[in-house]
Amino acid sequence: MEIVFHSAFAEVATLLMLAAAVGFVGILARQPLIVSFIAVGILAGPSVLDVVHAEAQIELLSELGIAVLLFLVGIKLDIKLVRSLGAVALVTGLGQVVFTAAIGFVLGLAMGLDPVTAIYVAVALTFSSTIIIVKLLSDKREIDALHGQIALGFLIVQDLVVVLAMIVLSTVGIGARADGGGAGDVAVVIAAGIALVGLVGLFVRYVANPLSARLAHAPELLVIFAIAQATVFATVADLIGLGKELGGLLAGVSLASTPYRETISARLAPLRDFLLLFFFISLGSTLDLALLGQSLVEAGVFSAFVLIGNPLIVLAIMGAMGYRRRTGFLAGLTVAQISEFSLIFIGMGLALGHVGEAALGLVTLVGLITIAVSVYMITYSHWLYDRFKPWLGVFERADTPREPRASSQTGVRGVDVLIFGMGRFGTAMALRLQNRGLGVLGVDFNPSAVRRARDLGLNAQYGDATDPEFIAALPLDGAQWVVSTVPRHPTGLSHEDSRHTLMQLIQGHPFSGRIAVASHSARETEELRRRGADTVMEPFQDAADRAVELICGARQVRRTPIPRMTSEPGAEGGD
Repeated sequence: MEIVFHSAFAEVATLLMLAAAVGFVGILARQPLIVSFIAVGILAGPSVLDVVHAEAQIELLSELGIAVLLFLVGIKLDIKLVRSLGAVALVTGLGQVVFTAAIGFVLGLAMGLDPVTAIYVAVALTFSSTIIIVKLLSDKREIDALHGQIALGFLIVQDLVVVLAMIVLSTVGIGARADGGGAGDVAVVIAAGIALVGLVGLFVRYVANPLSARLAHAPELLVIFAIAQATVFATVADLIGLGKELGGLLAGVSLASTPYRETISARLAPLRDFLLLFFFISLGSTLDLALLGQSLVEAGVFSAFVLIGNPLIVLAIMGAMGYRRRTGFLAGLTVAQISEFSLIFIGMGLALGHVGEAALGLVTLVGLITIAVSVYMITYSHWLYDRFKPWLGVFERADTPREPRASSQTGVRGVDVLIFGMGRFGTAMALRLQNRGLGVLGVDFNPSAVRRARDLGLNAQYGDATDPEFIAALPLDGAQWVVSTVPRHPTGLSHEDSRHTLMQLIQGHPFSGRIAVASHSARETEELRRRGADTVMEPFQDAADRAVELICGARQVRRTPIPRMTSEPGAEGGD
């Protein structure tokens, strides 16, 4: 089937409508846009609708998309952040990359791939999708949890591997182009590359901060400058033989140390998604469905390895380092897919003539399978952990030194009130209760929130309010109150509210005190009372009532000085 348009504009308009329709179906299936984009590329390709004929225009948009994507990768590579990389992120990230590549290479050889293709496919399996992981963890409010922070560490390490892989491929490409020109050409290109890196260093040292500060007065101009930086660096790198990809990365690095990098990143994200659509359309227009069909067995094996093997590798490494199996399992699930960089990496290999279209089709199919399945694995990670927990004990050390278990020895003589969620509301409540002489123990799933609470003089522990093992180890016997300031947070396949789960766990233990839970709507209040909450707090309504009292002059209350938080609390806090 072939559809021919009278203009490139009409062709692009049709592709955008197709993308919108497929994307809507993807949303209904709870799939990220990258899956829909790959599907659009295949549908628009020669094997189905054969819509793509304006190859030059689509290729241009595709190259712009890759430049912007790699610019956004580079802008996250703040040198200070790399220096402060934690040991767990470095060891686990590198361990996952090394073991995944090694096992993937052996699997490729076992299935008959030639060594070069096996190496390319194996390296492609090591990249996980930053876009998908950050989006899903943010939606679940777990981006600041311990396993979420470790997952972000993985992504930083993988970004460094991406940079290294791009440099290696660019160098290989230089060598391939210089076959007829001698080693002198290679030396010239490498020297030009070193000069470009030096230019980036000088730009970061003397120009980046003052220039971005001036441009920030007009945010639109700052965004235009960022795009110009990405495209100019990509052009220069391509002219000297390093490739557009490496140029885009260096452009991002040149602005990574500025205080405006988050603003630039946020504003360019929609443009990146729009342009990446054309990358996948360009990719799909070169794919033959017959090639995909020939790779079903190999794709199934590699997909199973990524979906099961990658999480087990992370789980084993984190267990050996002293983390609990729960944290290792939740962090491991985040790497159970390959990313858009896997396709870009294979595409570079195809352009260099190292691999054939069959390899591109194989990795594309693995991408479709692993991304589609891992979305559900991450979304229902707690439910999966509950099902597999009995078999995961082998991955946990007896002492777990990096993640101590909850203990009844909490550091105070007695715990009168346990507060789950050390956000603004929970921390303020804990400070006032402690000021009245009560023993308070705060619990939060965000290690940073726990550290902030301790800095304020509060007794606080890291822990998950939905973890039965953690709840069982808490000093519930003598507590008068258990308070939850945690906002509504669905968990598991049933979308059970985490507050309901906490109340159910508390009620299943010898606890004679009372339960207070924060609510943010009348419907929530009614349901929480039905579930057994003795007191339901409505922070916004209660604050409004108190404000009205003060404004109307009902009575003046002399406040006891309370320590103030100097920074925003974690995501689990009941704000």
